[in-house]
Amino acid sequence: MMNIEDFKNIYFVGIGGIGMSAIARYFKAIGKNVYGYDKTQTLLTSELEKEGISIIFSDEVDQIPEIYLNKTETLVVYTPAIPSNHEQLSFFKNENYHLMKRAQVLGFLSDPLNGIGIAGTHGKTTVSSLTAHIFKNSTQDCNAFLGGIARNYNTNLLLSKTSPWVVLEADEFDRSFLQLHPQVAVVTSMDADHLDIYGEKEELEKTFQNYVRQIKKGGHLVYKKGLPLKPEGINLHSYSLEEEEADFYAKNLKLIKGLYQFDLVHPNGCIEGLNLSYPGRINVENAIAASAVALICGINQEELRLALNNFMGVRRRFDYRIKSDKLVFIDDYAHHPKELWESISSVKAIYPDKKITGIFQPHLFTRTRDFADGFAESLDLLDELILLDIYPARELPIEGVDSSLILSKMKKKGRICSKDELIEQIKQGEIEVLLTLGAGDIDKLVEPIAQILNQRIK
Repeated sequence: MMNIEDFKNIYFVGIGGIGMSAIARYFKAIGKNVYGYDKTQTLLTSELEKEGISIIFSDEVDQIPEIYLNKTETLVVYTPAIPSNHEQLSFFKNENYHLMKRAQVLGFLSDPLNGIGIAGTHGKTTVSSLTAHIFKNSTQDCNAFLGGIARNYNTNLLLSKTSPWVVLEADEFDRSFLQLHPQVAVVTSMDADHLDIYGEKEELEKTFQNYVRQIKKGGHLVYKKGLPLKPEGINLHSYSLEEEEADFYAKNLKLIKGLYQFDLVHPNGCIEGLNLSYPGRINVENAIAASAVALICGINQEELRLALNNFMGVRRRFDYRIKSDKLVFIDDYAHHPKELWESISSVKAIYPDKKITGIFQPHLFTRTRDFADGFAESLDLLDELILLDIYPARELPIEGVDSSLILSKMKKKGRICSKDELIEQIKQGEIEVLLTLGAGDIDKLVEPIAQILNQRIK
C-alpha cells in the first residue's frame, strides 16, 4: 500500500462521527480532496460543509463523485460503527480500494510525533481537551485530535507547525486505541462498558493493559489511583481527586459561586489557589489528570494556572446552555451509570436547594440491558426524571429491553416520553434546573428546549 500522504482523495464513510470529523479536517487542512457520507445531517456535518467538505446522506454507490472512483488515488477511511451491509462500504471493499479504519489513520498520523494518548471509559474527552488547551496556552504548543468540540477553539482539531506534541483521544471501543503508541498515556477509568465488544469486564481490563504496554520505552503513564496498571519500562504517576497517597491530588477544595478552587499537590511541591473555570467536581479530577501531564512534559506553573482559569469546556460535556438566577439548563453526554452519577451529583452540589429535572436517552440496547440497575441507582438522584426511548445506534432491538426496564428498577417515579411529545412537556413543566443526558440524538432536542426555556427568563 502506498504512503497515506500520497493519496490525493480521502473518502470518509461516517464522516459525521466526532473522531472521523477531526481526521477529515486534518486532510482538508493539508490540501487533500475530502468527501464523505453520513447517515443524518447534524450540527457537526453542517460545520464541515461550511469548511468546504462536501457530504452526502445517501449510501447509494452512484452518489460517489467521479474523482473518488479512481482507486489508485483514493483512500477510504471508515468507522467500525458503520454496518457491514452499508452499500458504499461494501462497494469499496469489493472493488479492493485502499481502506483504513479511523484508528489506523490516527495511529499513522501520530506515530512520528510525541503522542499523548488519553484513554478511559469516562472522562477522556474532557481530559484530552483540557490537556490540549494547557499545551496551547504554553510555549510547548500542540496538535490535537479530540473526541469533542473544544469551546475555546470551536473545533476538535488543533494544529501546530512547530510542536512535536499531539494529544489524542484513545478510544477503547472496538479496541481502537491499540493502534496508538504514545509517549505519554493517561487512563482515567476502566469501568465495565462496551460489553457488546468485550463480553466481560476482565477482557476490557486486559485490553487496557495491552494499551499501556504500547507506551514508548521511557515514556509516562498517568493513571487514576487504584487502577490495576503496572507496565514495565516506563514512569508511573498516579492521580486522585483528594487521596493523599496519589502522586498528584487536590487539597483545600472549595466551591465558590459554582466553580472550584483548589491546591494541586505534586511530587515536587504544591501549586496553591488554582481556579478551574469549568464547573463540576468530576472536572476537578479531570483537571488534575491534565495538569499532571502538563507538569511531566515541562509546562510551567503559571502557564497551567492561566489555562485552567480560561478553559471554556467541551460541547455537550457539562455544557451550560442557560445559566440564570431563575432557571438553569445543562446538557451532558453522560451515557454510562458512573457518568450519570458524577454529572447529577455535581449539579446537586452546585444547586443544593433547587429541583433537578433530568431528561435521559439510554444509548444502546446492550448497554441498557447490562447496566439497568446502575442506571436506576444514578437516576434516582434526580428529583424528576423523563426517560426517552433507547437510541439503538448500530444495534437491533433486544426482546424485553426498553426504557421501562430502567424505570422498573428505580425507587423514585419517572415517566417515559417520546421525542415528539417532549417539547410540549417542557412547555408545561415547572423547571428550576434541567439536565439533558445521553449520547444518542438527544443533542438535536437541546436547541429547541433552550429556545423554550429562554422565553421564560426574558
